[in-house]
Amino acid sequence: MTSVTTALTLAGAARAAASPAARQVLELRTYRFAAEPKLQTFVGYVARALVPALNRAGVTPVGVFRALQADNAHLHLEADDLRLYVLLPHPDLASALALPERLGADATLAPQEAAALGTPQSDPLYERCEAQLMLGFTACPRVEVPTSATTRVLQLRIYESHNDERARRKIEMFNDGGEIALFRRLAMPPVFFGQSIAGTALPNLTYMLGFDSPAAMEAAWTTFRADPEWARLKVDPRYAETVSRVTNIILRPLPGSQI
Repeated sequence: MTSVTTALTLAGAARAAASPAARQVLELRTYRFAAEPKLQTFVGYVARALVPALNRAGVTPVGVFRALQADNAHLHLEADDLRLYVLLPHPDLASALALPERLGADATLAPQEAAALGTPQSDPLYERCEAQLMLGFTACPRVEVPTSATTRVLQLRIYESHNDERARRKIEMFNDGGEIALFRRLAMPPVFFGQSIAGTALPNLTYMLGFDSPAAMEAAWTTFRADPEWARLKVDPRYAETVSRVTNIILRPLPGSQI
């Protein structure tokens, strides 16, 4: 292969890697429960049956998380949160749209699903499920698994903006302004960064960081706030008023989670 051909091949590969098709479509589901025993029953079903079925359908790695009162004093929870967060990385939008049909055709899943979810209408296992659909950022196009420590925590952060233009500018700040690169340099590795394209509280972006422990998370943020690059970036007028509201939730992985 000539040097010219090699260069063209590499350039084509680079364009493909940066193309929208290379960016995963991320689905973040939030299940709500009326009581702790129902949540635990559902967690068992997810670990035993749903995650393997999702993997067979090409969705991997699957994240399964919940927020505990002890990790989230700032949320003023009266008890451990009765919500379950499930992260589904899809290779493309077609995968996301076809997932219900693929799961419905999974003969291995069917009896396990019926056994777990086959409660009467008057006593559902979970109350409702909400879903946020996102497109991975160019600087973090795919879900990553930064840590497998048993003490790990996942930090879920949602940045709402007051209009679409400011939301796009905040995404630019992460992608091109260097904020994601700064996170990586300061031991704040991403699990994902997603631009919400359907769901609630739009426009917003949502991201998740992974840390070996709560102490590692706190130390990393302390370092981040003192970093000269962040001091420069946060006062750049190009990125002024890009975030109107921040939601910050500390999550723990549950049985079956692959993140």
